[in-house]
Formats: sequence, structure tokens, C-alpha cells
Amino acid sequence: MIFVDGLPFSPRYSSTSQGKDILLALLENPILVSASNSFKAIPERKFSVSEDSTLERSKWVYIFQREYATVDPAVVEFVGTDEATTCVGLVIRNRRNGMTSVAHMDSPKIVEMGLSQMLSQLVDGLDTEFDVHIIGGFEEVSLQHAKASTESEAQAEFGDHSFPLCTKIVQTLWAREEKFHIRTICVLGHNTRRDSNGNAYPLFNGFVLLVYSKHEVPVCFMSSAGENVETTSGNIIPASFHTSTRCPDEIVRRIRVSASYEDTSWNGKLIETYDTATDQFQIAPCRWTHRQYYAALSLLHYTDSEILSICSTSPTAEGSDFVDNLKRQWNYLIAHPYWTDTFPEKQPRVFKRTTDGRWRRC
Repeated sequence: MIFVDGLPFSPRYSSTSQGKDILLALLENPILVSASNSFKAIPERKFSVSEDSTLERSKWVYIFQREYATVDPAVVEFVGTDEATTCVGLVIRNRRNGMTSVAHMDSPKIVEMGLSQMLSQLVDGLDTEFDVHIIGGFEEVSLQHAKASTESEAQAEFGDHSFPLCTKIVQTLWAREEKFHIRTICVLGHNTRRDSNGNAYPLFNGFVLLVYSKHEVPVCFMSSAGENVETTSGNIIPASFHTSTRCPDEIVRRIRVSASYEDTSWNGKLIETYDTATDQFQIAPCRWTHRQYYAALSLLHYTDSEILSICSTSPTAEGSDFVDNLKRQWNYLIAHPYWTDTFPEKQPRVFKRTTDGRWRRC
């Protein structure tokens, strides 16, 4: 069930519960439009461990594409993700105890099971209610076309990217019995800017959520523009992350994203990464094949522009380090063609938090 401003939400386009109708109605709801505008008015925060002593002292969790993490506010202060272009970030927070799950969704195929994974440690009773933030994706084509289309026509128009993903997320929330209070939905047109040539780009590629403030007072960040950004527990702000904060085990976790599509054990699932009970990263094993090894050998011979065209769903919207990150993954695959060398005895790679806020492999 979906709630907005404390009331059950119903789309006004039709009496059906089609995902497209629900999504379009949410995007036009005045309360949610205001919330989206408030989110966009917050200066983006750029996180870097080497330059940010506040982050070094804090307990934080970063998730990559297709990963999720459920964090305990008694243990973790911040959780975030970035590098989302056509992907969508989903935040679900238990209103009663502050337990929070964050996912970086990249396909409609993982939404239903992924949502169940996220909720597995959040539900603490039949009357549990949740705050929800949906952020990411961008509008490659105007949504005005979608209003006059059937759902299948809209998906054909938009491709298998942001629109069908957003549609699947809200449809799944709508169909479940839990009560989901939508706090922010900054997706598609709300998260789109266009250059002078009409090319579309996402306004924001990531966010950070303050899971818990030790003294329940506002926490002040410094934005990339030198402005103070104030936030409190349960609030979310636009963010991007330096490579130093996308840890631990960055390269292996990036490889798991593409490898998971060929590993049937991850069909329809978000990739398990973080253990809530122990506050450890437990990088679950994922198989890769010789096909990926030979693909890596081949792709390294292409130019950067060709790599963008081949490997990205939104080549013009990717970050400046997109190609470099891919090359680092391919070099790792070439050096480690057998996945069992990375995951001996098919066991997860475990990382514990150190006293200085970093991570150490066990």
C-alpha cells in the first residue's frame, strides 16, 4: 500500500492499478513535487575519505549497482550510493526503530524479490510502517508520451531503462500489504537536465541518508560549493563519492554486477554485500566465466568512445571515470580468470571495520 502525506494514495488517471498510472500520478502529486524540489535545492555533497575527517570518524556503508544493505541505526550513521544514470536508488526506513535498507536497482527483473530481501530485516510486526525515498533515473523522452500510451507501448518508447524500472518499483510497493509512505520521488523528469543540444542528463547520480545522529541534532556537511548542508536522522541529501569511499573491495564488487547476470544463483535478486548483525561487509561469491575473460581481452582494444557506446545504457550521461573503472575490472578479470581464486572454497570475502573507520579484510 502506498501513502502520501499520511493518506492512502490512488492514481487519478484510471481506476486500475497499472504501474504506469501509479507512477505518473505520484510524479504529479503536489506534495511529492514539493518534496522533490526541496531535495533538488540541497547542494550536492561530495564525499572523500582522504579529505573528509568527519566521514573518517563516522560509520558508513556504501553500496554499488545491484547491491543492497540493511543498516542498524545503533551501529551505522550514513548509507549511500552513486553512479546511477538509468538506475534507481530505493530507500526503505522503518518508522518505529529507524532500521533502514538501501538498494541500487538496475532492472525491473530484480524488483519484486529485491524488495522482499530489503524488507526481510525491517518488518517488526503486522502494523509496521515505512518511509520510502525513490531517487535516480532520468527522462530520456518526455513523459507526456507515456500518458497517451499503454504500459507496453511506454516501455517500447522508453526502452528497458529508467521508466519501466520506476514503474515496476511503484507497482510492487502498491501491491504489497505493508504501508509505504512515499517521502521523496525524484526520478525521470524531476531528475533531468538538458544541455543546449537537447541531450538529457540526470541532475543527481547518488545520495546519502543520515541513518542516525548521535545526539539527534542536525548534522552539518560542507557541499562541493563550500555551502553548509544541514540534515537530521532519516533525511536524504544528493551526494557523490570519491573512489576512496566506494569501498571495501571495489573492483570485485563491480565485477559482480556484470557477472551476476550469468550466475543463475542471483537470478531476480539483489546481490548480498553487508551483514547487518555483525556490521561486516560479506561480499557474497559470484561466478564469472571464460566468456567474460575473453570479452575483457577484446574490449580493452576499443577506444574510450567505443567502450562507452558498447557498455553503457546512457553513454552521454556517464561520469568521467566510467571507462577507467571498466578497464580496471577487465584487467582484474584477465589477471584472475578463475572466480574460485577470488572466492576460495566459494566463501564470501569478509571485511571488518577498523578503529579509524576504514575496512580490513579478515
